[in-house]
Amino acid sequence: MTQRSGGTAQTSGGSRRTLRGLLGKIVLDTRPLRYPAYRRLWISSIVTSVGAQFSAVAVPKQLYDLTGNSAYVGLAGVFGLVPLLVFGLWGGAVADTVDRRKLLLLTNSGLAFTSILLWLVAASGVGSVWLVLVLFAAQQTCFAVNMPTRSAAIARLIPAPLLPSAQALGSTIFQLGSIVGPLLAGALLPLLGLSVLYLVDALALTVAVWAVFQLPALPPLDGAPTSAGLRSVLDGFRYLGGHAVLLASFLMDIIAMVFGMPRALYPELAERVFGDPPGGGAALGALYAAIPLGAFAAGVLSGWLHRIQRHGVGVTIAVVAWGVAIVGFGLADSLWLAALFLAVGGAADLVSMVYRSAMLQAAATDEMRGRIQGVFTVVVAGGPRLADVLHGAGGSAAGAQAASAVGGVLVVVFAVLAAVCLPAFWRYRAPTE
Repeated sequence: MTQRSGGTAQTSGGSRRTLRGLLGKIVLDTRPLRYPAYRRLWISSIVTSVGAQFSAVAVPKQLYDLTGNSAYVGLAGVFGLVPLLVFGLWGGAVADTVDRRKLLLLTNSGLAFTSILLWLVAASGVGSVWLVLVLFAAQQTCFAVNMPTRSAAIARLIPAPLLPSAQALGSTIFQLGSIVGPLLAGALLPLLGLSVLYLVDALALTVAVWAVFQLPALPPLDGAPTSAGLRSVLDGFRYLGGHAVLLASFLMDIIAMVFGMPRALYPELAERVFGDPPGGGAALGALYAAIPLGAFAAGVLSGWLHRIQRHGVGVTIAVVAWGVAIVGFGLADSLWLAALFLAVGGAADLVSMVYRSAMLQAAATDEMRGRIQGVFTVVVAGGPRLADVLHGAGGSAAGAQAASAVGGVLVVVFAVLAAVCLPAFWRYRAPTE
């Protein structure tokens, strides 16, 4: 009897170890959190990502309320894209020449200040579309400098082999905020009004300022440029010119985001198709939260991603899956089905982002990393803003659902063509050391 009980205990212990081993291969890799500086920055992102999504909902909603036209919502893409194109590239160059901690403090403070100004405009009842757009452009200017600086700093906080896991961790927590933020925004809009969303964003950004203040100094290393002029920016492009695989990864993201990101149509779809009241409601929040929800779920179960070496194949398959999901979204007539397709797309986008980011971090040396991340920021953040313009105009001309579905079809077609024309990208394998 004793022997049998001991055997059962050993079997139970072995089963638990097997389960832990299986979960370790599937669930999110948390090893980067062992490094205090990275952990501090990561934890602060929990609060700030929620606040950022409040503004992401508030700006298009405010524009749609003021005009009743999705084309004006799409126009925000222009006002967001131009600062990204200019200051994303220049900001990456600056990040290679100065202490990245100080630059992060400056840009995070600028983001908070512009959110306060947007709050004042909304709370005072000023009905100027152009004032909202100008303030949004100012906010995106700070964002354009902040993002490549933050991304370049991460590689100084953790060992290189953990970069894919860090990318998955950062994306997962960002996606968590992107789920909670829109849902809370949709719930708070009819209760507290739109202006409060901007105020919450400003308060959350103060947490980011505190977290950055706690980071160690991140001055330029030996060999870094001493100025951030046009020549420095062009050096970054010349560096990219020698890495065709990285250029192909940018192309894949441009295809996915420009043709397949229908977020400019969310306010119109929420009100005219899914039954939201004119002042905003749960459907709008659900649409904004659906893609991050899928990405968050994929991030939690991303422990297997760093074991895949065929990053080019992973990106291509993920982009095609994204396009198929957006076609389904455009054809959906019920909110739950539309949200489901967006969530599937979000999971595919998470996989694509992790592999593209890992490819970029592995290729760039530290003295070039800010400039390369600047280009990455322009592509990743600029693509959806260009999509806002295209989808806003397409939705106004042909209808929001038709514009979404056609965009998804174009993603699939162009992604397959890119994979056929760029075989080196398809064959790309991650370095083993």
